[in-house]
Amino acid sequence: MLAKYITAFIALASRVLADNVHALDPESFDTVIGDKPALVEFYAPWCGHCNNLAPVYEELGDAFSHKKDEVLIAKVDADEHRSLGSRYGVSGFPTLKWFPNGINGDPEDYSGGRDLHSLASFVTEKSGVRSLIKKVVSSVQVVTDATFEDKVLNSKKNVLVEFYAPWCGHCKNLAPIYEKVGRDFANEKNIIIAKVDATVEKVSAAKYGVSGYPTIKFFAVDGSVVEYEGGRSEQDFVHYINGRVGTRRTVGGRLSADTGRIEKLDLLAKKFAQASAAADKKAVSEEAIVLAAELQDMHASAKQYARVFEKAAVAPEFVETEAARLAKIADSGTLSAAKADDFAVRQNILAAFMVEGEEEEKEEVKSSNDKEEL
Repeated sequence: MLAKYITAFIALASRVLADNVHALDPESFDTVIGDKPALVEFYAPWCGHCNNLAPVYEELGDAFSHKKDEVLIAKVDADEHRSLGSRYGVSGFPTLKWFPNGINGDPEDYSGGRDLHSLASFVTEKSGVRSLIKKVVSSVQVVTDATFEDKVLNSKKNVLVEFYAPWCGHCKNLAPIYEKVGRDFANEKNIIIAKVDATVEKVSAAKYGVSGYPTIKFFAVDGSVVEYEGGRSEQDFVHYINGRVGTRRTVGGRLSADTGRIEKLDLLAKKFAQASAAADKKAVSEEAIVLAAELQDMHASAKQYARVFEKAAVAPEFVETEAARLAKIADSGTLSAAKADDFAVRQNILAAFMVEGEEEEKEEVKSSNDKEEL
């Protein structure tokens, strides 16, 4: 019970700090809104869906902060100020209402998606005011009855398909998570993340027995169709897709630390790192380069191992300096998705050449730094 109130308090505190979202009460509601168009969220601090929406709604306030005199993004704690909730027929949380002429006339219910771009597009469409956010290209493919066969059945790829309804609350909550999953796998060639509006594309929905929303199905490249019954967090989806497709993505879209690693060459990398004499390192390097040549048809990363062995045999400091160089470039945020994957594999291979004690020490330093930043 205590944890519940702590969570609610934190959520409430974060809302207070959202300067670009007007917090209204019965005394200020009419005055602040006046005759300006406004989107108002009626929420309750203890409501889980409200707390999930809170950071997105704060971003929405920021997106229209440059035009506060033309359109308002506001909120009302309808649990505390029940008179305001009753005034506008609020019976559940969160309820979002659009006031086209301020307090004049009747507001309309907002029933669209609860991700930032859906909300911002709605406000722009209704008010004519453009937001400050840039349009982001979705990584989730939209599929219709007309395109289902080509994009899903004949794609020669594995396809995860969400059948949704625009009015469905669970679908709205899933939307931003599903978009992240799409971005996580955007650089994978053998998996597509897709969605179908089942209220419009009724032929496809009926064909695959969709009777509730959201319904998520996995269409495998071998033609089999399996209903997804796992959890709905980003981690749940990433874990499921990796298991089905053989990808090695992590939450956020990065490659896992074992991507590109080859066990036989890892053993030689460790042996190389532990060797103290230059002659011993050279001998291990020569053995590894021969083995890498034998493995390169099965493992694309074998060539990268050979390169590291060759360079490190001549300059022992190569592993450390190259790791630092790659990390600096990777952290710059200038790499394309494909290049970021390439760098991740190269960094993973370099890690195989580091003595375990060094790796642990670096992890301890990183952990310490992370704590200090917090």
